[in-house]
Amino acid sequence: MTLNIALVSDQIAMDYLRPAFTARFPDARFHRIDTEVQDLDALAEIDAVVCWSPPIGLLARMPKLRLIQSVGAGTDHITRDTSLPDVPVCRVVDTEMAAGMNAYVAWAVVHGQRHMGGYIESQRRAAWEESPVVPPGRHRVGIAGLGVLGQSTAKALAAIGYQVRGWSRSPKSGLPDGIAAFHGDAGRAEFLAGCDTLVCLLPLTEDTHGILNADLFAQLPRGAHLVNAGRGAQLVQDDLLAALESGQVASAVLDAFVEEPLPQAHPFWHHPRITVTPHIATRTGPEAIARLTHDNLQRLSA
Repeated sequence: MTLNIALVSDQIAMDYLRPAFTARFPDARFHRIDTEVQDLDALAEIDAVVCWSPPIGLLARMPKLRLIQSVGAGTDHITRDTSLPDVPVCRVVDTEMAAGMNAYVAWAVVHGQRHMGGYIESQRRAAWEESPVVPPGRHRVGIAGLGVLGQSTAKALAAIGYQVRGWSRSPKSGLPDGIAAFHGDAGRAEFLAGCDTLVCLLPLTEDTHGILNADLFAQLPRGAHLVNAGRGAQLVQDDLLAALESGQVASAVLDAFVEEPLPQAHPFWHHPRITVTPHIATRTGPEAIARLTHDNLQRLSA
């Protein structure tokens, strides 16, 4: 029986996966349902979906569906669909993904802490202007979210020399040495008060939706930096703009947004103290996604 695999997204073109999946599944039939191709005729035949942000209600229209495979470490872009069928949902677990996030967050922290945005602007004006150089050991970085990626990032930042603390919704064990740990509502204020840079790597849940808001910004030291490599819906956009205007937040590096691609008229594009990246903090390679999908299908068959 021919295996039917759908590559699905309402945000990105999924054709980048096709070569790796064709090599891993040479006898399968592939179907694309994304921003460029709408191959909807085969919904009744689909066995597995490989997806990022699938359209709401689409997966419920696949009666033969056996596997829902995320192309990322998170699954909230899938589970947001209340009509989701009772089918296993699998996420990506990839050591290279952690390394990519380590590199992105380290760059973003240095970008803010060492005033790199200002230097780029000075270069455009051919102006030799120095900002104070503060050693990493005197800069406190807080990681909100201590999952696999959060713990790896905390360890990488500590290796550079930053003071690193972490916050999670529930207690975590086995954290890297030297990482100060906080958890729950009771520990959040103390955690935030010691964040010269706050890095958000939280999953999106009802509790974390809109968590990056005016109340949170007010609890940071004045002039703190923000890095959001979590989810766009965790950030209250107008509250960030107000915090930047008042100086409570000095700068922000943002990689995730409520609407992607970010609309051209959005104020974030041209704000002098916001750096926008197009949801590229880290990615798992197509070959790894194809291998994980293959392994998960074999587990289901077993």
